[in-house]
Amino acid sequence: MSSRGWCYILENEHRLPKGDFDKAQDLVNDCRKTGLLPIDFTVEDEARSAANLENCHEEDPAQFAGTIAQGLHEWNTYLPVSFWDDQPVYIQLVVEKIDLKSLFMPVCQQYCVPIINARGWSDLNLRAGLMRRFQAHEQKGRRPILLYCGDLDPVGLQIAERLLGQLGELHGAVGWSPRNLIIERFGLNFDFVEKHDLTWIDGLQTGSGKDLGDPNHRQHRAAFVQQYIAQYGKRKVEANALVVRPEAGRQLCRDAIEKHLDMGAITAFKQSLVHHREKVRTALPEAVRRVLVELNAQVSAR
Repeated sequence: MSSRGWCYILENEHRLPKGDFDKAQDLVNDCRKTGLLPIDFTVEDEARSAANLENCHEEDPAQFAGTIAQGLHEWNTYLPVSFWDDQPVYIQLVVEKIDLKSLFMPVCQQYCVPIINARGWSDLNLRAGLMRRFQAHEQKGRRPILLYCGDLDPVGLQIAERLLGQLGELHGAVGWSPRNLIIERFGLNFDFVEKHDLTWIDGLQTGSGKDLGDPNHRQHRAAFVQQYIAQYGKRKVEANALVVRPEAGRQLCRDAIEKHLDMGAITAFKQSLVHHREKVRTALPEAVRRVLVELNAQVSAR
């Protein structure tokens, strides 16, 4: 998880005060720099990771050949049909924090749901990719659904409207309109926060460092801000807080996805995969024989 996510663990397990979260994040990073904590103690920013790195093999020839042979076991990963073929919808999921991406990944993998960290939402390629996937499935008759989970704060509660507008901006460039798109915000919500005793943070500080609760803030008197303050006060819950309740968090995600799915179609999909993969397993011996013949021919030709 991120350094912020570790702060919630420290609060939950060791009573780290909320006011010390920033100091704790700095301390985590200082410990990573000095070696007191591993460098990879926090999740890597995927957007800044290196690409095209050389990967030399450490195995000797026999071991490397064994590794290649082990690939034959991958016959049971054959995927000739889509999970979505017999579903009435196509779902994608957007989260506000990288910690939620890690938390929800097992559920999203189970249901083949793409998951995106909205931190990079300003990236046009990211939005266009999401729209093109929706476009392809909508053309096959599936209803597009975008699920969102983020902070419980004024901006987080109006995110559905913002997402729709941001996607609509690319209508001309992508050639797909979100007019039929269903956007659902499934967390964080007040009832969930109270039930699982998640952390409230005093103030309504935004990513810019300014506080929406400050009367001098230019948006302080905006209707969405005043409505939030009237209902919840000048406090918020960051989405990272879910890391201290991982099982409840994953169930929250699972419920949001499953309510839209045809569960019977999932059973049929799994049965279909068993049938197709068995065909691959049966065909493997002949395929291996052909490759061995080709290898021997190449050696003889040298």
